[in-house]
Amino acid sequence: MIHYARIISCYTADTSGVCSALYELGGMVVVHDASGCNSTYATHDEPRWYQMDSMIYVSGLTEIDAVMGNDERFIDDVCQTAQKLKPKFIVICGSPMPAMTGTDFDALARVIQSRCKIPTHPMHTNGMKSYISGASEAFEMLALNYCTCTGKKKNSVNIIGATPLDLSRQEIVDSIWTWLGKCGFEKGCCMAMGSSLDDLKTAGDASVNLVVSSSGLRAAKVLMERFGTPYVVGIPLGEQYAKALGEDLHRAAAEGKQILSCTVRDESCEECGIVVVGESVYAGSLARSITMTTGKPVRVIHTLDTFPELALQWDKKLADEDKLEQEFSRCSCVVADPLFKPIVPANAKFVPIPHEAFSGRCFRKDIPDLVDKNLGLEL
Repeated sequence: MIHYARIISCYTADTSGVCSALYELGGMVVVHDASGCNSTYATHDEPRWYQMDSMIYVSGLTEIDAVMGNDERFIDDVCQTAQKLKPKFIVICGSPMPAMTGTDFDALARVIQSRCKIPTHPMHTNGMKSYISGASEAFEMLALNYCTCTGKKKNSVNIIGATPLDLSRQEIVDSIWTWLGKCGFEKGCCMAMGSSLDDLKTAGDASVNLVVSSSGLRAAKVLMERFGTPYVVGIPLGEQYAKALGEDLHRAAAEGKQILSCTVRDESCEECGIVVVGESVYAGSLARSITMTTGKPVRVIHTLDTFPELALQWDKKLADEDKLEQEFSRCSCVVADPLFKPIVPANAKFVPIPHEAFSGRCFRKDIPDLVDKNLGLEL
């Protein structure tokens, strides 16, 4: 589906979602593209680029190779590089050009794995979908292929779906770990900020998983199916919601069930004028936190891919700029990334909460750490 915009930005693409999800795990990620995808990812989507090494590459696809279907050069380049670098795994993913020529990444992965003897995984990206799609597939691949269970640990918890595209900085993930310790949980692994591939291999030991983005939901469902690990969806934004989310985690662990904590909001919000815009889990968690803190009903406008269970009936899924502008004209207060402000009417209050996957590094220093803290938002 094509979305239109004259003024606002666009969200990070699926290829960057794959790279972001796998950045710290010692694998080699190759984007099959001429060059643009990698430079955009490095300069706008990846805050770890200058502090932490990672094997993220672009294939340098030429026009003649694309037209003639010369996949052998891509295979040779990936295999030669892998033999030198010895990655723990290889991931190959596509961009618009190979999508148009019908490149078979499943077949390429099988050939590369056969030659290199290194686990190779295809990602079905095309550079036209959002980062949610790419990161979801990457996290699901990890849950299917690298997570095991060595023995269940009581009150152990994993964080699932963490990337800088949604949480921006490692300090925010550290704040979640601190809050989890305060709630009485032992630290498991984080998929995938601050944990290694070896850490992820014990993911099945946890008694419960905390899903902090819609990118992590597919992986959480896989871990529940494979190891019976229940999950809770939400981010502990604000003190009151953090307390409620901690109670949900204990209840999920005790009862072995999944809880969509970020979707618990008052039905009276159907016609309310306050909206939170963005990724479903963060926006839903913030909306619930605002309601718990202020008593005001809040709706969510989902501007990205989402799962049906994460959107309430009075929420809206909008991506086109003109439809968003029309919706904002009905609102008294809009909580969103600063780049949405130009299409918010002057008579509506605008509360900026930067989102790395939308405005990149522009407002990174202004991204707040609201984990288990007073929201301090003036609505």
